[in-house]
Amino acid sequence: MENDIRHKVISVCTTVCRFVLALVFIFSGFVKSIDPLGTQYKIQDYIDAFGWTVVFPDFFPFMASVLLGVLEFCLGVYLFFGIRRIIAPRATVLLMSVMTPLTLWIAIDNPVSDCGCFGDAVVLGNWETFWKNVVLLVMSIVVLKWRKYITPLVTVRLDWLIALYGFLYILSVSVYCYRELPVFDFRPYYVGANIRMGMEIPEGEQPTEYETRFILKKDGKEQEFTLDNYPDSTWTFVDSRTVVKKEGYEPPIHDFFIKRMEDGEDITEQVLSDENYTFLLVSHQLSLADDGAIDLINELYDYSLEYGYSFYCLTSSSEEDILKWQESTGAEYPFCEMDNITLKTMIRSNPGLMLIKEGTVIRKWSVNSFPDEYQLNAPLDELSIGQPDYQSFVYQTVLVVAWFVFPLFLICMIDIILERHRDRIRKIENE
Repeated sequence: MENDIRHKVISVCTTVCRFVLALVFIFSGFVKSIDPLGTQYKIQDYIDAFGWTVVFPDFFPFMASVLLGVLEFCLGVYLFFGIRRIIAPRATVLLMSVMTPLTLWIAIDNPVSDCGCFGDAVVLGNWETFWKNVVLLVMSIVVLKWRKYITPLVTVRLDWLIALYGFLYILSVSVYCYRELPVFDFRPYYVGANIRMGMEIPEGEQPTEYETRFILKKDGKEQEFTLDNYPDSTWTFVDSRTVVKKEGYEPPIHDFFIKRMEDGEDITEQVLSDENYTFLLVSHQLSLADDGAIDLINELYDYSLEYGYSFYCLTSSSEEDILKWQESTGAEYPFCEMDNITLKTMIRSNPGLMLIKEGTVIRKWSVNSFPDEYQLNAPLDELSIGQPDYQSFVYQTVLVVAWFVFPLFLICMIDIILERHRDRIRKIENE
């Protein structure tokens, strides 16, 4: 009796841990895979923080981004369906054994503010990430130790098909979102968002207060000061840092600043208050930009001139890179300076195209889907392109899940039909 209770408790605990791990890994792998460039940027932040820039080649962050998303998603699928019962638990423990001490170091040293575990979908602090990983590590050990209690949800005949389909599905999602744009946009520049409103602090909320601290040196001794107690000129400046003095409301958009390269004028308000349409060609680095749509970009600029729309190229590139781009593409449109991180946040494509009106994001295109002359054959207010193209989160979720579930369901049905057919044949042969 006592053994039966013990077995039931172990079985329940293992099952709970298994499905929690499965759902977390599926979600984590999926949000990484729909935004491979965002994951690449985060991995690059880690490499820079560790001082490993010279160790890894330039292609490594992107390759690691795709592989990590695929690995996590596949492990989640394996655990959920109860397949690969030897490999999946061991791989999960191994992965968490690496990530847990890594996140502990990050929590202590704080080289990056956000671990990027769940992309932009769920932002966790470094200590929150560490304790989350501790829990997942314990769960993974439980699943590994008592993996015999894992009950498969499919037959042995289907497990390899599900394993293969899970891999192909998430890899396809990653490739599609890299070529186009993430199917879910969790950043503050999503279609339908008003940029100006995203920069405002709601009434009653207090902004975060920052304080600059100066590190000065005198007689071989370093000391930290603020503006309130800044010492005399006998002290030598060493460094400075900005710290949070008082936590407050942080607007989702706080670094949107457009400076015209021609004269250095701040045109942020001009762009956001324009009642007409404005095209924003976004390229954080023109030297790395895909030049396959040069002709389309020039046609877009000509179209904007014809109908009186504003057109700006936003970049953080040097003047030298801008001149090279102009010479190689024949670009005549105006260039504006903007923060590199902001540009990467605005759109996951280099270059990418945004259409805004009165500060509201109307459309976003990757370099592989820029509108052409056949789509732009009339003023924007007469075209579907000129209308916001946003779909509800629920609709997008149902669509994404359906693309995963329905083929699996079809595979299962085919397998059942074939198995029944085989049973029928065997029955006839035995008779």
